[in-house]
Amino acid sequence: MKNVTMRDIAGRIGVSVVSVSKALSGDSGVSQELREKIVRLATEMGYVNPNTRRAPAAKSLDIGVLVPMRFFKPDSYYAMLAPMLVQELTNAGHFCLLETLDEAAEEALELPNLIRRRHVDGLILLGEPTKAYLQAIITQPTPLIFLDFYDDRGSAPAVVGDNTYGAYRLTNHLIKNGHRDIAYVGRTSFTSSVMDRFLGYYRAMLAAGLPVRPQWILDDRDEHGDVRAPQLPQEMPTAFVCNCDLTAHRLMEALLARGYRIPEDVSVVGFDDYPATPSALPALSSFRLDYEAMLRSAVQLISDCCANQNAMPGRLVIGGHPRYKDSDGPAPRP
Repeated sequence: MKNVTMRDIAGRIGVSVVSVSKALSGDSGVSQELREKIVRLATEMGYVNPNTRRAPAAKSLDIGVLVPMRFFKPDSYYAMLAPMLVQELTNAGHFCLLETLDEAAEEALELPNLIRRRHVDGLILLGEPTKAYLQAIITQPTPLIFLDFYDDRGSAPAVVGDNTYGAYRLTNHLIKNGHRDIAYVGRTSFTSSVMDRFLGYYRAMLAAGLPVRPQWILDDRDEHGDVRAPQLPQEMPTAFVCNCDLTAHRLMEALLARGYRIPEDVSVVGFDDYPATPSALPALSSFRLDYEAMLRSAVQLISDCCANQNAMPGRLVIGGHPRYKDSDGPAPRP
């Protein structure tokens, strides 16, 4: 393909090459209207200034992605996120190796093959393992970052979503719609993300002067950590804030089976905006994190760590926005 020159631009617009040069370099001697016209045409034609030095290409790295197996299941959030992370690493010019961490290896504190066989320059841990395993993996020398969770000891850099703010927004939305009896569904000790989402719910309730009843903090996991429908309380709230969309789907199924209408009798909100709501259920109101920004940030962070660019431990928090659909509405009248 022929490189576009200033002469090509000048010929298209009917001015001298000198005028094009002044417009593109920011020099005086051309009107603002003509300058904008020349710059716009140069962009459309794909003009590249030959005097512009190209930045040196980033070093290609072998990056490992480790996902605890209990998170990596069909239709799960991590089953969606992991391929996107692999693609983001590929787009950045890196080679990605994905490994899952099964429960037996996690309990035995076995380091992944990616590290034991020295296959990778850096490691992204996607999803929170047990505290004991976390302590084991942070002691090895391979550069490491956490994605979608953080360690309260700040043992490695982390990229997380703004879970507290997201749950606060969802809960506050229900409160503005007249709900006063609101439950939270999620095992708060399961991951830092689930805990932070509970704290967002808790903050909204406290700010509104509403009670947080212990009997309305509902568990949503079995002994293996798999999502299940929570046991409904005897005294029912008018709304539920769920820690993830899968939990919200299970809850809505249980509510509909008990004869409750959604949202006429009970409102339900989720978190993640993934996976798609089954067609038999009302479209779920949820909070969607900026996944793309999270992944870009994680790739840049692990690159910095591998380059020894003083990537200090800490949390990079990525925002998002609520998406209100059909599963929530005004509080029912007494």
